[in-house]
Amino acid sequence: MPPPDLDVTALPEHRFPCDACGADMRFAPGAGAMICDHCGNRQEIEGPGPWAGAIREQDLAAALTAPAEDETEEKPLLSCPNCGAEVALAGAAHAGECPFCATPMVTCTGAHRRLKPRGVLPFAIDEPAAREAMSEWLGRLWFAPSGLKDYARKGRSLNGIYVPYWTFDAATRSAYQGERGTVYYETRSVMRDGKRQTVRVAKVRWRGVSGRVARAFDDVLVLASHALPKRYTDALPPWDLAALEPYNPEFLAGFSAEAYTVELADGFTEARAQMDAVIARDVKFDIGGDRQRIHHIDTEVSDASFKHVLLPVWMAAYKYRGQSYRFVVNGRTGRVQGERPWSAWKIAFAVIVGLAVAGAIGYVAAMQ
Repeated sequence: MPPPDLDVTALPEHRFPCDACGADMRFAPGAGAMICDHCGNRQEIEGPGPWAGAIREQDLAAALTAPAEDETEEKPLLSCPNCGAEVALAGAAHAGECPFCATPMVTCTGAHRRLKPRGVLPFAIDEPAAREAMSEWLGRLWFAPSGLKDYARKGRSLNGIYVPYWTFDAATRSAYQGERGTVYYETRSVMRDGKRQTVRVAKVRWRGVSGRVARAFDDVLVLASHALPKRYTDALPPWDLAALEPYNPEFLAGFSAEAYTVELADGFTEARAQMDAVIARDVKFDIGGDRQRIHHIDTEVSDASFKHVLLPVWMAAYKYRGQSYRFVVNGRTGRVQGERPWSAWKIAFAVIVGLAVAGAIGYVAAMQ
């Protein structure tokens, strides 16, 4: 629990004055320390504060029923009217631009009580490295508007933001009913091109089966935000979750942090869908044979637990010719995903060139 004189509601501001000059310090990706950009002072991050505790799994059933008061916190957030993101900005800022869609947003009038984050995966690459990765990704895009490429490469700096995730652990035991298919071949005589031929035809012999499988799931990852399309975030892994640090606000110094908007119960529903897909693969393997049919799976879940963690993402949200384009960079690996803009005139030009080449080839072939 927090010490008596620690105001938990103040933690989301993440302000850490430099002990040499008083300017705000920021966490330096890859350095494992906070740096003062004003005087160059460096302060090592030794470990989590006394309020954080070690990373540990939390009981899912208890949190869904009545989470303990020391597991939650109130924090003032900035709400985006366009995409619905709720963000705690770096420092003492009370207004800003949404890092997800570039829409202006202002401070919410009230505070929101939510489950505290238990772990944080610190940024490992800095903003110049993320920008270089994004520029390389843009350069590989076919038929993207040149103006957008230039604007993105020379535009504003990227925003470093910690995105909320749930991780779930659970033990499962599943009973199933299905069928095992064995392929065999029959010889048939058929007519082809006026001639009788002998062919082998594959057939499947089915036999009813039942059985049990068990699996222990560890760190099933679920995005706890609606601000980014899943087609981007699902393509950002791998995340080296083994490198998670116990939550320490010093890792957030100089960065924004998004609050979760996917509730814990909804997150577990999505995690169960991921688990069920794995269990179905286990059942097919257990059925064996050449083909498998699954009629029913009954799964018992026990020892379900979770963690609320923050993962690092570099974000760029650009408004170009009235359209918003978003790019996201994995803050650990530099993997890039984003909007896929198209240039109509480049596509039209390519089509014209292609038709001209095809016509020329056809003309040469006809003259021979």
